[in-house]
Amino acid sequence: MAGMDIGVLLPTGTAQWGPSDDPRDLISFGRRAERLGFSSLFVNDSLISPRIEALTMLAALAPATENVTLGTAALMPFLRRPVQAAQSLASIDLLSGGRLTVTVGAGFPGRFGRPLYTLSELPWSRRFARLDETVALWRALWDGAGAFHGEILRFADIPPTTRPFRPGGPPVWLGGATPAALARTGLMYDGWLPYPPEPADYASGLRDIHRAAADAGRAGTDITPALFVSVRIDDDVESGRRALDGYARSAYGMPLEELEKIQAVVAGSADQVCERLGQYVAAGVRHLVVRLGSLGLPSQRDQLERAADLIPAVRAAADHTSRSGGS
Repeated sequence: MAGMDIGVLLPTGTAQWGPSDDPRDLISFGRRAERLGFSSLFVNDSLISPRIEALTMLAALAPATENVTLGTAALMPFLRRPVQAAQSLASIDLLSGGRLTVTVGAGFPGRFGRPLYTLSELPWSRRFARLDETVALWRALWDGAGAFHGEILRFADIPPTTRPFRPGGPPVWLGGATPAALARTGLMYDGWLPYPPEPADYASGLRDIHRAAADAGRAGTDITPALFVSVRIDDDVESGRRALDGYARSAYGMPLEELEKIQAVVAGSADQVCERLGQYVAAGVRHLVVRLGSLGLPSQRDQLERAADLIPAVRAAADHTSRSGGS
């Protein structure tokens, strides 16, 4: 698979803002990222920590940007009524001229998982089956279906809904790296956006997805291999890790040494960060979604500029991997 996309996660959470930051500056932040050469802008989704609501942010970005992909990392559909969510997503795809990509997730155990389901008034059990049916419902509605009869979701006589810009609707990716998530990605999703701490884990997961896709009669090349990764570019690894530790404690309430056990984290000089990202590229990643490990919008903008300087080298690494017969 040739080509390399490099995107950035917008700092939509209040934990990432300084006292004098204006959230309306997120629009200019996204526009600056586009001008710097980033190919996508992503937002995340939660009801536990205060933030600009994900679909509201993407709707604001749609007319303010021109070419970048607009994505979720990840949207949790159980927080929204499924038919209403299909309408909202189709509307954003229309407003952006077909630039939407929707990564979805079902939540995970721990302090963020069950409380979200309590707020959504949905059962925790069978959450993965509900997620897959919700995506199937969206795709049916985007194709003009007037009814849907799933095992969990059933709707008859659905009135005409908004059709997206692209026939069939925007691509839908899945987050997660459990064996079941890998199998489901290969079976029915258009992309994969996990955050494994080690490149070797990414490579093995991608192989499992390709096997599952082949078993389902799909081509592995039809599934976009993406990575969600926290990045801090600093003078050296030690100073970068100190800054990321502050970020982790503010955003997650945990030290960096705990966060990096479950998520991909890269810190250091520009060369060190580029080398580590290159290992993920060699493992098969073709769309990086970079979360900038910094607090306050001025510091986020500084990290954005530094990260933009890495784009040519990361893309060159992807080209070299493709030419040498890598993933």
